[in-house]
Amino acid sequence: MKRAGMLLAIALIVASCATTQPRGQELVSRAVQALGGADTLAGVKTLSVEGTVRQWEPEQSMVAGGEMRFACESTFAAVTDVGARATRIDWVRNFAYPAPRTFTFSEIVTPEAGYIAGIDSNGRTKQSLDSNPPAHSMSGLRLATSQRELQRGSTLLLLEMLRNSERVAAVGDVTVGSLVYPAVDYRAGNQTLTVMFDRATGLPARIRTLDYDNIWGDVSYDLVLADWQTMDGVRVASSRKYELNGRPIMEVKITEGKVNAPIAADRLAIPDAFRTGAPKPATGPVPYQWVIRRQFIGTYLDSDVPSYDTRATSGLRLVELAPGVQHVVGGSHHSLIVEMREYLIVFDAPVGDWHSKWILDAARTKYPGKPVKYLVLTHHHMDHAGGLRAFAAQGATLIVSQGTGEHFRRVLAAPFTRNPDLAARDLTATPIAEVGDRRLFSDGTREVGAYVIENPHATGLIIGYVSDARLGFATDIWSPGAGPLPEKLTPPLAALVAGVKKAGISPLRFAGGHGSVADYAPLAALEGK
Repeated sequence: MKRAGMLLAIALIVASCATTQPRGQELVSRAVQALGGADTLAGVKTLSVEGTVRQWEPEQSMVAGGEMRFACESTFAAVTDVGARATRIDWVRNFAYPAPRTFTFSEIVTPEAGYIAGIDSNGRTKQSLDSNPPAHSMSGLRLATSQRELQRGSTLLLLEMLRNSERVAAVGDVTVGSLVYPAVDYRAGNQTLTVMFDRATGLPARIRTLDYDNIWGDVSYDLVLADWQTMDGVRVASSRKYELNGRPIMEVKITEGKVNAPIAADRLAIPDAFRTGAPKPATGPVPYQWVIRRQFIGTYLDSDVPSYDTRATSGLRLVELAPGVQHVVGGSHHSLIVEMREYLIVFDAPVGDWHSKWILDAARTKYPGKPVKYLVLTHHHMDHAGGLRAFAAQGATLIVSQGTGEHFRRVLAAPFTRNPDLAARDLTATPIAEVGDRRLFSDGTREVGAYVIENPHATGLIIGYVSDARLGFATDIWSPGAGPLPEKLTPPLAALVAGVKKAGISPLRFAGGHGSVADYAPLAALEGK
């Protein structure tokens, strides 16, 4: 009798397990119901939303590790054809940094291709190359990034997860601040989305990806959903905040929404000239953070070149400016290599470690047996310091302005297991030297200076000077050769002229972290105008 009772208990447990959903599927099912139910969501054929966006860039701050720079505020109108998986977003972006300007443009994202074009005053798409930004097919990197973010923010993501339960896996609770969320992982192509749920309502509260950032290494990137509204029977989060390692960098407010409004066929059509031969979505390591955040400040060049931010067809190359002085050009961000008797000095480590590894390889070939002993970082911004790890891994000492050493120690202590270009290792012992006013490097035959100057771009910005070549190096405050000089000095240019005087140097030319090379005298002659 006792044995029969045990068998009955086991049978009841087995039956219960067979009829109870696994925890992950239960969380997804509850969320779908809270969003309006599977039938209601399945009936959504088109989505139309309008809203506003505010964006900040943490690694363009005035002070290293300081307050984020406000970058942009925008309005947008988006339409999606659910069946075609095609979305069009019409943007008006008003940039505050690095200079005030407005971009009015449209982007179309489909499974196979993406397209960017300006919009004229009547709302018609311009296909001419003089629009801002110019009409072009999306790069594979931008397309893959756009597809991921549209999927993450889709009102129908949970329905997709319900229909693909084999790609859903329950994970342990995730704690963010003082809140603990039940969560699931969802495999979406080569990405994993961690969806966290509100315990009270069952609605999705956060959707996380684990990304790589060229400054902070392994980072979490969260979409935080709040202020749920019902639009034609479907619950929609009207407030959407994006957080990078817990820091809010984007706020989206949806002000209007409509379900199943008709969409004209040509609204989602990519012109043949831009669809034919357009890049497919990139696979493998995609620099999502770079692609997303460079768009915040209107400087993303939409390229598939591995250094992420260049349209150069010839690629990176060395240009000799004087004996033993090489300008690393071919991209949008440049460095300077200076040969000393027994070692090399490099100014700036742009973009990421792919770029830096190219510089290191080129330096070894050009100057065999001479290691890069010093990496001078002109300032802390992500696009000019993002490749510092490759130099640190080769044993270089970092030269930075006074007060920024602790910032860079934190950067080098951050884990970077997701770095696509450099194997993880301990870089915490990297020597870092701070420059208060100036630092001179001399080997008895050549003297190279690093001078800290006051400026409106970044506190503690450094300019370089190779005395025997009478060559200066400046980043961001002047892009030599990139265009004609203004009629009078702008604040950044005035800062450079004042800095040269204070340093007591006499440059004939300047090479740039952007641009190329230009004579200094015409710039100095503007003083007082």
